[in-house]
Amino acid sequence: MNTAVQDYNNAQSSTDREICNRLAALIDENLTDAENKIWHAHPVWFLEGNPIVGYSKLKNDVRLLFWSGQSFDEEQLSNEGSFKAAEFRYTSTDQIIPSDIKRWLQKAREIQWDYKNIVKRKGVLIRLK
Repeated sequence: MNTAVQDYNNAQSSTDREICNRLAALIDENLTDAENKIWHAHPVWFLEGNPIVGYSKLKNDVRLLFWSGQSFDEEQLSNEGSFKAAEFRYTSTDQIIPSDIKRWLQKAREIQWDYKNIVKRKGVLIRLK
């Protein structure tokens, strides 16, 4: 795990730290070729410079965010924002279902919108995959 991401996780309360560590481990395990760094103050994984998945501590939970998640056709994920992102929120490690995360990460690899160039395109998203 990236040391900056580990520092982010270590800064959380014990329950949230467990959630973050578990999510990071599952993401690393399933996206072995992804670049991982702190981006906009949160851990994010990128494929070819395009943000794919990340998590962040919110007031009452930890949010797992998939940038192209609205295109996954997954009922468990909730739409987030005005683009194509979708999320799942965790308050305990018991809610983390590895098979769901693995499936979502596979879809994240297969279904991508071009967030890398969204500024160049003045907010217009184009599907990459």
